[in-house]
Amino acid sequence: MVLNLFPRLIAALLAAAPVLALAQTQAAPEGGTGWEPKPLVQAEARMIVAANPHAAEAGLAMMRAGGSAADAAVAALLVLNVVEPQSSGIGGGAFALVHEPGGSLTAYDARETAPAGAEPGMFLDARGEPMPFLTAVASGRSVGVPGLVRLLERLHARHGSLDWPALFAPAIRLARDGFEVSPRLAGLVAEYAGRIEGADAATPLMPEGRPIADGALLRQPALARTLTLLAEDGPEAFYQGEIAEAVVAATGAGPRSGTLALADLEGYALEERAPVCMDYRQAWRVCGMGPPSSGATTIGQILGLLDGFALDGLAPGEPGMVHLFAEASRLAYADRARYLADSDFVDVPVAGLLDPDYLTGRAALIDPEAASGGTAEAGDPPGAGPPAASDPGTGTPGTTHISVIDGDGLALSITASIESAFGSGRMAAGFLLNNQLTDFSFLPAREDGRPIANAVAPGKRPRSSMAPTIVYRARARAWPAVLTGSPGGSRIPEYVAGSLVAMLDFGRDPAEAAAEGHVSHRNADAVALEEDAHAPALAEALRAMGHAVETAEMTSGLHTIVRQPDGTLLGGADPRREGVALGD
Repeated sequence: MVLNLFPRLIAALLAAAPVLALAQTQAAPEGGTGWEPKPLVQAEARMIVAANPHAAEAGLAMMRAGGSAADAAVAALLVLNVVEPQSSGIGGGAFALVHEPGGSLTAYDARETAPAGAEPGMFLDARGEPMPFLTAVASGRSVGVPGLVRLLERLHARHGSLDWPALFAPAIRLARDGFEVSPRLAGLVAEYAGRIEGADAATPLMPEGRPIADGALLRQPALARTLTLLAEDGPEAFYQGEIAEAVVAATGAGPRSGTLALADLEGYALEERAPVCMDYRQAWRVCGMGPPSSGATTIGQILGLLDGFALDGLAPGEPGMVHLFAEASRLAYADRARYLADSDFVDVPVAGLLDPDYLTGRAALIDPEAASGGTAEAGDPPGAGPPAASDPGTGTPGTTHISVIDGDGLALSITASIESAFGSGRMAAGFLLNNQLTDFSFLPAREDGRPIANAVAPGKRPRSSMAPTIVYRARARAWPAVLTGSPGGSRIPEYVAGSLVAMLDFGRDPAEAAAEGHVSHRNADAVALEEDAHAPALAEALRAMGHAVETAEMTSGLHTIVRQPDGTLLGGADPRREGVALGD
């Protein structure tokens, strides 16, 4: 393994990739890790990949009826609120990348905001210590002002073609008439029964006091009524009137009531932001969501650090590749912890963090043959302000991702969330409310007085890891080459970056890339591997390089569309969840 001193030669080799694959496929060594891929789906003109078959079917039906990819995304997100309530919904928020025919790319920030009454110490106990995480989650203080409905409104107004009420029809029908509970939903209700029991969510999800069973019919009349109101009266019906009053009442109830008020809902504003893009191996342009998301910056740093190494002879799951990826993640997450936060409140040196010279200097800290050991210190990128304290944050995965493209070339990559599984556990007007404010640092500053960039402030958006991503071929930006993203808490950037390396460097198709075994470091004490039959041998090889190793469950939900140079589409859904790719 040597530092790559010939980027133009590598770029030329990558540009010569065959039509079917994104890069020249390299054979995987014996003992590779990963899941059995779901079937690869091919389509000619339009495709959607979503976290539940009902949602993907609703989205494809909209496009078949003459709707755009935006119409499909809106319908699918609404259905996910019904059939995957643990992950997303109108009680939460989202980030969206929208590629328009002709090449323009827009990033929409529908992240939740802290209410005007939020205080820096609202997650501290009476002794001034951070309260237990789950205590903070199950409180009105954890609920941010929801932004998803404002995103649905903007997508429809700017990019939709069907009537607004039509987009609600599939979700209303499923909520009113019911659907068969999937094994995943039933299992999660059972797992989190202690949090759901005694809360409003228990009414639909724990009939007669017991977790709803796999295959049972789940009807949600309160949610059906809310969706009908939104369909008939428009988005404003969410931010004022009876729905808004229900949200305020739910967050204001004890214990640990929150301060969210009607004025916070009425004043919520969707933000349009510049995408954050990073060149990779002179062959690709990888674009994503900037602050308050850490997604694009962290992915960009991981890829930028790997860009300094030739990967010849390696493959996903091979010890040398896992080592390099873990070391790159270690450095990227060190910077994430110190610098990433809401750029409307603090200066975030995004350009400096992705500066090629800065990344070259950071890459020199990586020994291709041996682990660095310990946690890394954040770097000093160009444009960084006075030193701030680090706050890594972890987050929990209650999130979903949709990738969709239509025959006219409109393409969307959207990651939506209510934060933890089942969010705050509080329900209003039939939908679960987020706990996104627990993504803030619980401490406003360190003991030495250094401020924490991701501290709570009124109107501020908490740092996120969500990473909707669109990749372009460097010389052909009129069409996206890859649409992707994933749930998974603070590991989302690693999941997305790992799948991109599998596709862009090693020629895996999107189904194969989604099934590759995950590697996680996050500047932690150990490299985390998914536990499977090959993990022990991989762990032994990594320990020989000096790594501490542990295994962990890593339930990503990568949903990816690849547009090949001939215009045909390939779709892959993560085998760890129940998502599907559909198209024609």
